[in-house]
Amino acid sequence: MSTVLIVGATQGTGRALAAEYARRGADVVITGRTQERATSAAEELVGETGGTVRGLALDLSRPAEIAAALETVRHVDRVVLVGMVRDMNTTGAYDVVKATTLATTKIVGYTAVVACLRPRMSADASVLLFGGMAKDFPYPGSTTLTAVNAAVQGLVRTLSVELAPVRVNSLHPSAIVDSPFVVDNQQLQDMALKMTLAGRLATMDDIVDGCLFLLENPIANGIDLKLNGGIA
Repeated sequence: MSTVLIVGATQGTGRALAAEYARRGADVVITGRTQERATSAAEELVGETGGTVRGLALDLSRPAEIAAALETVRHVDRVVLVGMVRDMNTTGAYDVVKATTLATTKIVGYTAVVACLRPRMSADASVLLFGGMAKDFPYPGSTTLTAVNAAVQGLVRTLSVELAPVRVNSLHPSAIVDSPFVVDNQQLQDMALKMTLAGRLATMDDIVDGCLFLLENPIANGIDLKLNGGIA
């Protein structure tokens, strides 16, 4: 039985991916910012899938605590880093605290998880980092997010070298129509739909399918996969 760790899986795409791996018979470990939230999500997933899921508390914005949070994960075959914090931050009204939290979460936090688990990864393990389309298509308020998601590509480059033969990839989705952040935001949906050539927005199932390709295809390595339906 493979062990899959998904950091940031109490809702949205991370949760959907956890459910898929649980249905496939993996030993799934999910994390949330609090133990209560992680445990509740894990129990729900067990009820939905009949699989093996447990929850751990982990806050990516507090990287010094990550090693202790993951102490019980003794072996891992798949590592997925989905967790993030949202930040609308412009240079005209720059919130240093919010910017620092986001940068710490997705750069230092992601790297700290990988560094902690490196000795416990199987030889055929794979790692998946989540970025986003703001790296290529900035918008007012995306200043920090654009920079951080671009940095995810740099992490893929260096981590794929440092962890070899462990594979490292990233996935950069556009608006996911049934995700918690987008489902009730019609303005965001309309804006994203105008940009895509596919005539539809991605669903969480679409993104999970992309995750599985990057995580399971044994030759997929060093890829920064854009799942946006094509953008004009």
